[in-house]
Amino acid sequence: MINLKELCFKTNDIARKVGLFIKEQQSKIKSDVVEVKGIHDFVTYVDKTAEEKIVAELKLILSDAGFIAEEGTETYQAERYNWIIDPLDGTTNYIHGLSPFAVSIALQEYDEIILGVIYEISLDECFYSWKGASEAFLNGKTITVSKANSIDSSLIATGFPYSNYDQLKTFMASLEYFIINSHGVRRPGSAATDLAYVACGRFEAFYEYSLQAWDVAAGSFLVSQAGGKVCDFKGGKNFIFGKEIIASNTMVHDEFKSVVIKHMIK
Repeated sequence: MINLKELCFKTNDIARKVGLFIKEQQSKIKSDVVEVKGIHDFVTYVDKTAEEKIVAELKLILSDAGFIAEEGTETYQAERYNWIIDPLDGTTNYIHGLSPFAVSIALQEYDEIILGVIYEISLDECFYSWKGASEAFLNGKTITVSKANSIDSSLIATGFPYSNYDQLKTFMASLEYFIINSHGVRRPGSAATDLAYVACGRFEAFYEYSLQAWDVAAGSFLVSQAGGKVCDFKGGKNFIFGKEIIASNTMVHDEFKSVVIKHMIK
């Protein structure tokens, strides 16, 4: 039996340590070190080195776990425990000198996320929780989702599609609705950070499609631990690997979900 609380704090330390490396390297990023993985999808030596550092450190604290990691520096997957890692979520922000950008680390046991850490580097904010904690934390203080009870009193977060434009028209229709009927819509550029901000009440809700497991695994867990709700666009549970996610506080969830489903499910 692993001690999840102890493991979570060790993971926090790893995220902060690697986050410092990422921050120190930002001024050194030039266009000639930016690689293109796909349409509008970038990677740098910082992403890759950060992932290598994270993997090496995580192996020391849970030796029998496998990895699902964005940059593929480690591809072994175990039967019971697997770390799901995004070493630098928000790379486009990072290479342009913008924030937010974050380290995102989750631990999955079989099909269940049991630990989540998101370290938003520019503000030095570490969000974390573990199964059994029954709450989530930011730099040692308990956080909860907001108490807003309707879309018209909510600030909405989303991410714009950067390679998969199949749902662009329906997405733009949903965006128009939220622009008109909410406090506003924000697109920070880091899904992990967006979810952490839902968990601590800065955003009431977040939705996005064409995401990967490493974008949402830690953040979706944090939202749930902070008292919120998470689902896919059909209202189901396939949001880690299903490439679509809705996350919100409890009070606005049904209304928000119904709008997303109305516009995004055809």
